[in-house]
Amino acid sequence: MASESELREVRAKKAENLRALGREPFPNDLRVDAELEAKRRRLAEISASEELRAALPTEDELPESPEIFPLYGRVMAKRGPFLVIRTPYGDVQALVRKDAVDPQSAAELEELDLADHVFVEGPAIKTKTGALALRADRYRHVSKAMLPPPAKWHGLKDVEKRYRERYVDLFANPEVAETFRARATVVKALRRFLDERGFLEVETPLLHSVRGGATAKPFRTHHNALDLELYLRIAPELYLKRLLVGGFDRVYELGRAFRNEGISTRHNPEFTILEFYMAYATYEELMDLGVELFRAVDRAVREAHPAVVGERSYDLDAEWKRISIVDALVDRLARAGVGDIPKTNWSDVLSPEVLDDDAKLAQAFEVMLGRVDAVTQKQLAAARNYGERLFLLYELLVEPELERLYRTPDETRSVPVFITQYPFEVSPLARRNDADPRFTDRFELFIAGREVANAFSELNDPDDQAARFRDQLEKAARGDEEAMDFDSDYIRALSHGMPPAAGFGLGVDRLVMTLCGIASIRDVLLFPLLRPEVE
Repeated sequence: MASESELREVRAKKAENLRALGREPFPNDLRVDAELEAKRRRLAEISASEELRAALPTEDELPESPEIFPLYGRVMAKRGPFLVIRTPYGDVQALVRKDAVDPQSAAELEELDLADHVFVEGPAIKTKTGALALRADRYRHVSKAMLPPPAKWHGLKDVEKRYRERYVDLFANPEVAETFRARATVVKALRRFLDERGFLEVETPLLHSVRGGATAKPFRTHHNALDLELYLRIAPELYLKRLLVGGFDRVYELGRAFRNEGISTRHNPEFTILEFYMAYATYEELMDLGVELFRAVDRAVREAHPAVVGERSYDLDAEWKRISIVDALVDRLARAGVGDIPKTNWSDVLSPEVLDDDAKLAQAFEVMLGRVDAVTQKQLAAARNYGERLFLLYELLVEPELERLYRTPDETRSVPVFITQYPFEVSPLARRNDADPRFTDRFELFIAGREVANAFSELNDPDDQAARFRDQLEKAARGDEEAMDFDSDYIRALSHGMPPAAGFGLGVDRLVMTLCGIASIRDVLLFPLLRPEVE
């Protein structure tokens, strides 16, 4: 097999041949206006439609003055005089005969390689097999590719190479490009949904002087001119809520956030987040709004990109489950060993009474220390209070089973689940529940077992918020790298009076994964973070 340098050398020679013919291998004199682009799009639509292709004339049936179409893009295949040209709207075939174009064009055609960009123009005809072909009356070279396309890109085992060379992945695999077009549709649909409901899109800082808005380990950076240590934002939350104080009752931001965490199929250190805040609303109202939002975005994706929506293991049209974190634990324990819900060795130490009592729950944790593996022992020992213990139990016992626990009446698919009423110890920015202050008016939304959103009624009591921040400082002092800082300016903002409100945070990457049936976050990020390539 020829090396990359050898392949480049062969193509470099052809580039010189083009120069000798008076044609630059990398020209920039092709001008495309709206009319030309519309005709190229129309040609691709005809090529993709059996009905429209059937109505085309054969070459012998062409009228004296046929409609002329342009076709320009990357050459993906050569089959005799036929070229397969890839465009953003699909592949279109061109019939390019050397004796049908001028001598200059015929000479340029001799220097054509796969992956070159070309321009052809002529009438659309129907071939003997019923396919569309653009009969080229005009041909010209547009751009030289100095490396060939991969011969068997679909069969590559090195998935990381696809991520690293996404520019090749996109033009070699049309289904990959379609996923990212679907992602763009998702983003547009999110904006449209919120804009139509009176939300104002805003932009807040990416560089923060204090850690806040979420519990996560941040990236640190340094501003030289101010000699100031800064953090890349982990969430826009605290700035958006400052705007509620300022009088913007409905605001949202859709942008990047950064968390210095591990990489997995669900995590990338740089990701896209949507957060919106609504004054005079509660988290219950945001559950209703969330259902509307997800269904609206799903409709947009289905209509624009039906090819990316396959069979689903979940049903967005079914009734969405709403259950508190305690009730979900009770439900899980009651159903252990029933159907495909696995048994758990916690069953003999947990009960609704134990789950409701701090001392009894602590005692249950002590008993379980002798039954679990070393990793779980460390997690149990790190839980220092009722809320942390309850939340850890939920993460260990319930969250992995959500898909199996909550399903449609016929048991064929899972339903989306709102897990509500999180303990206040693990919800430092959420409002306490009036009936039971041990818990907050908060929910997390799970679809197909994957967390996609987090929301709550906002804490607007400055004294309560200050106490929560102090608790975060204590956690940081004990070594918690994800704890927040004390944001004194945010406390000052709350002291000026924030209206009652609710806020919703949505992972856009995970939403795209969910709607498009994609298992890894790297497949919905154009350029996921990778280790530097070893030469």
